[in-house]
Amino acid sequence: MTEATETFVDNAAWAALDGKGATPRLSVLIPTYRDDPSALLKALDERGVDAEIVLLDDGGGDADLTRRMAARLERLKLPARLIVLSPNEGRAKGRNRLAKHARGRHLLFLDSDMLPDPKDFLTRWAAVAADDVAVAFGGFTLDQTPRRPEHELHRSMALKSDCTPAPERAREPEKHVFTSNLLVRRDVFETIGFDEGFAGWGWEDVEWAMRVVRFHPILHIDNSATHLGLDTASALAAKYEQSAANFARVVAGHREVVSAYPSYKAAKALKVAPLRGVWRPGLKAFALNEAAPTPLRAFALRLYRAALYSDAV
Repeated sequence: MTEATETFVDNAAWAALDGKGATPRLSVLIPTYRDDPSALLKALDERGVDAEIVLLDDGGGDADLTRRMAARLERLKLPARLIVLSPNEGRAKGRNRLAKHARGRHLLFLDSDMLPDPKDFLTRWAAVAADDVAVAFGGFTLDQTPRRPEHELHRSMALKSDCTPAPERAREPEKHVFTSNLLVRRDVFETIGFDEGFAGWGWEDVEWAMRVVRFHPILHIDNSATHLGLDTASALAAKYEQSAANFARVVAGHREVVSAYPSYKAAKALKVAPLRGVWRPGLKAFALNEAAPTPLRAFALRLYRAALYSDAV
C-alpha cells in the first residue's frame, strides 16, 4: 500500500496559539472525504470557547473543494489546521492521524456532515471536558435534516435505531457510540486508538467502545448534532455490504458482547435458513423499491443486512 503523504495549512489563530506555547482545552477533529464541511465550521466558531479545530481532507482529490476549505479556515476565529492527505487512508486511520495533530487534553470527534443542534454546543462540550470525563457521546438527531423522498428509508431506519436519548443509550453504553459526536480524553485515546484493521464503512467506532468500556466509563449526554448526510437506499445497502467484513472482525474479537445485539441474533437465525443466495437479493430489491411502504422497506433492509452478517456468526 502506498504511504500517505500530508500537507497542512494553519490559520492565523493556530499560529498565534503556537507562538504562546499554550494548549486548548478541546480539539475538534473532523475528517472529510469529498464533503464540504462549511456549515459545520461556521456553526462551531463560538466566541470565548477554549478550543481548536483540526480538519482532515482524507484524499478527496478535489482541489477546488480543498481551496474552499482552506479559505473557510482562514476566516475562523478559533485556531484551525487543515490536513490534506493523499491517498485516502480511511475512517480509522484518518481519525488516529487527526489525534496526532491535536493539542487539547480532550478530543471531540465530529463527522463533517453533522450540524450542532444547540447554539452553545462547543461551550457545553468544554464544560464536560472541564470535568475531566474520559469518554462521552452527545447523541445525534435528524432535527435539521431536509426531507427528501430518496432519503426516506435511511431517515426511517436512523430514527428507529440511532436517534436515541441519553438515558436509553446509557443502558448499553458501548453499543451507542459513534464518531459523529464523541468526546475522548487524550490519554484514553493514546492508550486505546481505533483499530486500523477495519476497512470501509461500519463498526470501527462500536468496536473501539467495546475495548474502552473495560477500563473507563462511557458517559451519555444530550448535546446532540444533526446528521445531514442521509443516504439513498442503494448507497445505504452498499454500506451494509461493505460492513459485513467489519462485523466479522467484531465477532471474532468480541463475540461475548456482540452476541447480545439484535443484529447478531437476527444473523444467527438466518444462518440456518436454506437458499440464502436465492432470497437475499430479493430482500435488497424490495428495499430499493421506492413504491413500497417505507416501514416494509426498512424491515427488508434490516433482514438483508442480517443475511449479509450471517456468514460471520
